[in-house]
Amino acid sequence: MSKLFSAFHLRTIAFKNRIFVSPMCQYSSENGMPNDWHLVHLGSRAVGGAALVIVEATAVSPEGRISPGDSGMWSDAQTQAFERITAFIKGQGAVPGIQLAHAGRKASTDLPWRGGRPLTQESGGWQPMAPSDVPFDSGSPVPRAMTADDIEAVTARFAAAAKRSLAAGFEVVELHMAHGYLLHEFLSPLSNFREDRWGGSPEGRRRLPLAVVEAVRKIWPEHLPLFVRISCTDWVSGGWDLPQSIDLCRRFKKLGVDLIDCSSGGLVPKAVIPAGPGYQTPFAAAIRREAGIPTGAVGYITEPAQAEQIVATGLADVVVMAREMLRDPYWPLHAARSLNTDLPWPLPYERAKPA
Repeated sequence: MSKLFSAFHLRTIAFKNRIFVSPMCQYSSENGMPNDWHLVHLGSRAVGGAALVIVEATAVSPEGRISPGDSGMWSDAQTQAFERITAFIKGQGAVPGIQLAHAGRKASTDLPWRGGRPLTQESGGWQPMAPSDVPFDSGSPVPRAMTADDIEAVTARFAAAAKRSLAAGFEVVELHMAHGYLLHEFLSPLSNFREDRWGGSPEGRRRLPLAVVEAVRKIWPEHLPLFVRISCTDWVSGGWDLPQSIDLCRRFKKLGVDLIDCSSGGLVPKAVIPAGPGYQTPFAAAIRREAGIPTGAVGYITEPAQAEQIVATGLADVVVMAREMLRDPYWPLHAARSLNTDLPWPLPYERAKPA
């Protein structure tokens, strides 16, 4: 039997296979509200056979959005709007998940198809905040260095968003600590130049991410899984790297994190990243082996045999797929046939199932 299509259990949640839909920004919300686009986008991937469908990076506060089009989880209205989406996903036999995020110094940018440029306050933007007043790039705005009160407030925002996520019907929460956003910015010595307890040493730089995990785990029920996405390396000498990631993941495990979603990069604009098929899978393998925690492999995973090899050989426990899922929402159904696995099709589509 295909390992890719075997069940996977975390706490009380049974995932029907090991294919997870990665959180992918849609830049299609207004005031943080999900809408029909999100219902169809996320619902299609659940219909297509994925075991877990994770909502895009969802901001814990308005100023934590990457763009004005990001989804949010800071109001009752947003909680209620997500309820029909989680209900539909569950109705297709998939698990609904949500990624909670704060964009930090990479906030307040225009939509990608409008150029993704930094937005001024006059054009609908806002001043980003970050560990230190160091911009992401030469053309980026200078962020406001966060005060101790700001840091405590962000921790509370993550916890409050987790509570709302539970009320909305989500069964997995993933905390976004990758791709150069706020919690990654605190981790890396290339973006955190603080000399107080929130920086100044590896222990100081880890303090906020660990505090956020601890605060969310207190809110998130014991029977439901908690994930963390990290950038396992900045791909820059002197930056965040794999050994630091392994140490951090050991600490996450002690605090009740159940799976590490292993990505990389995003902190600095000029990093040289050797992108290609499976290029991040070694990170998932190393963290799984050295930190003793389940991992998800992500990045240029496109072929069924490739995904099968990753989980069958123990490089990762699951594959977390992004762009290939945009190209083909029914990738799991097609992959099952390729791997000689008889996967049930949705009843309304059953007459199209290949013999």
